[in-house]
Amino acid sequence: MKSLASALIFTIFVSQSILAQDTRTEAKKYGWQKEIVGGINLTQTSFDNWAQGGENSLAWQANLNLKFINDREKTNWANSGKLSYGSLKSADQAMRKSIDEIKLESVFTYKLAKFVNPFAAATVETQFAPGYIYDDDSKRQISAFMDPGYFRESIGLNYQPNQIVNTRFGASLKQTITSQYPRPFADDPETQDKTEKFKSEIGAESVTDINWKIAENTLFTAKLELFSTFQSFDETDVNWDTILTTKMSKYFNMNFNFKLFYDKDISSKRQINQAIALGVTYSFL
Repeated sequence: MKSLASALIFTIFVSQSILAQDTRTEAKKYGWQKEIVGGINLTQTSFDNWAQGGENSLAWQANLNLKFINDREKTNWANSGKLSYGSLKSADQAMRKSIDEIKLESVFTYKLAKFVNPFAAATVETQFAPGYIYDDDSKRQISAFMDPGYFRESIGLNYQPNQIVNTRFGASLKQTITSQYPRPFADDPETQDKTEKFKSEIGAESVTDINWKIAENTLFTAKLELFSTFQSFDETDVNWDTILTTKMSKYFNMNFNFKLFYDKDISSKRQINQAIALGVTYSFL
């Protein structure tokens, strides 16, 4: 839980720092804002009669980030997507998945006031390919596309003091669907006589987005998602995803991604995914 506390404190600190710095007023531009940015990173090493030792390796990762925002005088409809997939090969091992994520989000906000407004949102999360646990000479599949799949719908209030920070809070429904791999994602361990492949939860959700251009060539983005069921309000699911991107030239950038995930139903410990990549990026729109 120390990681959860650190995530909350860090996000609040950054948000307050941004609020203090962002005092500029810009003319409002209405209409569609479209952005599709893709990138690919590749790492390869090879050894032949190398006296100091080493193992041949190959790793690659592809990312695609999408944003389609329709901002009007009275409404804002923001759609975003994050698609990531990568794999690696070391020595004589077969290719293994290193990262795999599909996340789509749509948020509709009706503007009644300057900073605080009602919203309705929907989110979908899953993965592209099967996931495995590897032993010495074998592997065991534990997940697949839409197995599990996560869906969330929420309504509440949206607070956006500027173009960098956006926070929303409200009531939320969360569904988890599975097929071949219900445990530990959807199955209720207290029901010994049956295996559930679908789980529905109702609770409170908080989502904070930060999109901060620190310098001309450096962008910091973060999304902190918190969800608590009304039945177990003291247990909070956490999904904290931060990306720091530095653009070194028109097509090359360096990317640092840190992701923290905590869901007591899946694991009693927090899960961490961290990656540093140097590669090619391209803006389609």
